[in-house]
Amino acid sequence: MRASQYFISTLKEAPADAEVVSQKLMLRAGFIRKVAAGIYSYLPIGLRVIRKVEEIVREEMNRAGALELSMPMVQPSELWAETGRWEKMGEEMLRFKDRHERDFALQPTSEEVVTDIARQELKSYRQLPKNFYQIQTKFRDERRPRFGVMRGREFTMKDAYSFDRSMDAAGRSYDAMYAAYCRIFDRLGLTYRAVAADTGAIGGDRSHEFQVIADTGEDAIVYCPDSDYAANIELAEALPLLASRATPTHGLEKTPTPGKATCADVAKLLEVPLATTLKSLVLATDDVDDKGRPAGVTVWLLLVRGDHALNEVKASKLEGLKAGFRFATEAEIHEHFGCKPGYLGPIGMKKPVKVVADRTVANMSDFICGANDEDYHYTGANWGRDLPEPDLVADLRNVVEGDPSPDGKGRLAIQRGIEVGHVFYLGTKYSKAMNATFLDEDGKPKHFEMGCYGIGVTRILGAAIEQNNDARGIIWPDALAPFRIVVCPVGWGKSEAVRAEALKLYEGLLGAGVDAILDDRDERPGVMFADWELIGVPHRVVIGERGLKEGMAEYQGRREAEATKVAIGDLAGFVAAKLRGQ
Repeated sequence: MRASQYFISTLKEAPADAEVVSQKLMLRAGFIRKVAAGIYSYLPIGLRVIRKVEEIVREEMNRAGALELSMPMVQPSELWAETGRWEKMGEEMLRFKDRHERDFALQPTSEEVVTDIARQELKSYRQLPKNFYQIQTKFRDERRPRFGVMRGREFTMKDAYSFDRSMDAAGRSYDAMYAAYCRIFDRLGLTYRAVAADTGAIGGDRSHEFQVIADTGEDAIVYCPDSDYAANIELAEALPLLASRATPTHGLEKTPTPGKATCADVAKLLEVPLATTLKSLVLATDDVDDKGRPAGVTVWLLLVRGDHALNEVKASKLEGLKAGFRFATEAEIHEHFGCKPGYLGPIGMKKPVKVVADRTVANMSDFICGANDEDYHYTGANWGRDLPEPDLVADLRNVVEGDPSPDGKGRLAIQRGIEVGHVFYLGTKYSKAMNATFLDEDGKPKHFEMGCYGIGVTRILGAAIEQNNDARGIIWPDALAPFRIVVCPVGWGKSEAVRAEALKLYEGLLGAGVDAILDDRDERPGVMFADWELIGVPHRVVIGERGLKEGMAEYQGRREAEATKVAIGDLAGFVAAKLRGQ
């Protein structure tokens, strides 16, 4: 490609509404242009990167035995109604009616459509296993689209769905996809972690997220530097920080704490460690009778240590909270505790509540908790002596840096990540809901065991840039770069010798199958260099008349601070070695 024939549209400054580094650099480098909130046009140079991601994804999916198809972006409500997700998906799914008043949606995902294909086409166990995938546009009507392509409304995804005859076979399909994902992200040149994850709204059991490591990532990744343990913050197990409950050494005392409604304020007032306090969180569940009619409210008191935070995903898995919960209203809190929030605790409640203590809290003694009386807290509180044992002890909290690793092999560390891939084992969640069956070897119908595997194709661009950038612009890994190498002739329009050497190198690169671009725009060196550093091309060769007089050219890798002089006679071989990573 010659730059004079290509479309290069760089900006010196990013638009004022650009928030994160990747968004700013993609706009400045001419990869994207905003059409509406969360919706972008991909200019030619941005589309080149997308196609490179797609090529690697497609090659590895095909290598793993998956079969590519294409499912419609517009999907009818009837399929979604079969699984109940037409109502459950919420406002993120953009619904509309056609001219005949029939309900449709823009697909955010395709479990229903692919399950419908399977129940129509896969009749016998002899046709299994099968794994269908697509690389397709998706739409999610995010309430607040932000961060450019990383949280947009329209995006490109690779989603795959496996169909198997047994749990064991489904496990093998899952493992094959997990391995394919590792190969994909290895080839993309990204630093990533595969972490155990919660299955979320899609449902299922086994689940891993593939997270690109970046300081600006939205997700917290928990890992053990001394082992293979890794999980996202929602799933990471928090072990008790106290091995056993110590013998009480203080008596219970109702202590004035005027105006101190937070654990931190109470600890500061009483001059004690924050870890001696209890944080009270009040939840409520709306009960129904066997006919689905309202049957009152159950109030729950969840207790975590004052320096810890409640993990709502873990709470949602507790018996009694699995069907859903909400934070209690102020009226419900006053009815059960006789006090406003900030002074709540498990001693002396007006009406019974379900008390759930975090593992660490259950082993605490002489702790401080709210007295259910404004401006007062109890000090020296102890389980069994001053209040009943909790109704339930569970892992309720987020882990923190330095916690013991659940595998017993060291201490936990936390880093930020950007989710770019997710693999799920779904089981029969969708096949049962849609009565998708095949005839097994015994001649009896059986529901498919399913898996679901997604990669955010366009999101990878943003994640890669968040991980690879500097003050000058983007630093693409070779596999993702729109061009691997740029040849920059200084004085293109003035020197025949410069043109000849630049063309010789450029045509040699093309002949070797290298994705190269020749900057024949006849721009000043500073403009050329600034453009290609902003765009992020990994390798650059500069050929100028002054250097040619000395028989030299210059090579500089995008991550290198200085250029290297190379003899013209050695240039082709030197560049070839650099492109091989030598």
